[in-house]
Amino acid sequence: MHKPSRSPAELRNMFGANLRKLARKHASISDLSRRLGINRTQLNRYLSGESFPRPDVLERICTFFEVDARILLEPAESLTRNTLVLNSAFLTDFMGKAPLNIPEGMFPTGFYRFSRRSFTDNLRFIVGLVHVFRDGELTFVRGFEPKEAMRQQGLPCNARAREFRGYITRQEEGIGLVISRHDAMTCSYNFLNRVSSYENNYWVGYVTRTTRESVLGTRVTRMVYEHLGRETKPVLAAARGTGFRTEDELLPYHKRLLQIDVPFR
Repeated sequence: MHKPSRSPAELRNMFGANLRKLARKHASISDLSRRLGINRTQLNRYLSGESFPRPDVLERICTFFEVDARILLEPAESLTRNTLVLNSAFLTDFMGKAPLNIPEGMFPTGFYRFSRRSFTDNLRFIVGLVHVFRDGELTFVRGFEPKEAMRQQGLPCNARAREFRGYITRQEEGIGLVISRHDAMTCSYNFLNRVSSYENNYWVGYVTRTTRESVLGTRVTRMVYEHLGRETKPVLAAARGTGFRTEDELLPYHKRLLQIDVPFR
C-alpha cells in the first residue's frame, strides 16, 4: 500500500524530534554544536523543527550519530546501523536480551568512585569517577582518564582524548563493563560483583586491558567501585580526591577490598 506523503512541516517535526532524542546523550547543546561544527542558533532551529539541514550538513549529522538519512522519516529508535555488533541479527537471536537488561537494583544509575592499582606505576593507584546511566533497556558508562596518567603514556591530555565510554552487560555472578577511549583500538574489560557493606554500595572485581604482555606493565588488577548516588555534593567532594594516589592515601574500605598485599588470581 502506498504511504501518504508528509508535508514539509511534518518532516521537519520528525527530524527535530529525532535529533532531540539523539542529543540527550550529550552534556549540552553548546557541546554538541561544537562537535558537529554547526552554529548553535541553527542547531536549535533543527531541534525545534523550524528548519531542515543542507545535504552536506545532514550527512555530517548522520555520520556523527551513526544513523542514516531515514532520520527525516522514521523514529530515531529504528535508525541504528546494522554494523552495530550487539544489534546484529547474528548475535541478537543468540544472546537474547538478558545480558543487556540490567535491573536498577543490580547496578544503580548514578556516579561511582573507583580505585585500582596503576597499570603503568606499580607503586601508585588510580582513583576516578564514572557516570552510569540508562538509555532504554541499555546501560552505559562514561568517565575521564586522569591527566597525569595520559601524560605518563605520552598521550594528549585534552577532554576528547581523556574521555572513555562503554556499555555494561549482565553476567552470571555480577556485571561486565566493556570500555574504550575515543577512536581507540584498545579497550578494558571490568568484572564486578557486589560485596556486603553498610549501605550495600560497593562492588569489587578486576580490570584487564587489551595490550601485549610486558615485563614492566600490568594487564590485570583488582578494582573497587563505590556508588555515590546522584547528588552533586558528594560527587564534587569525591572529584577532588581523584587522580594518582599512594597506598596511604586510599580510602580505608577501598584499600581493604583491593587486598593490596594479596596476589591477584
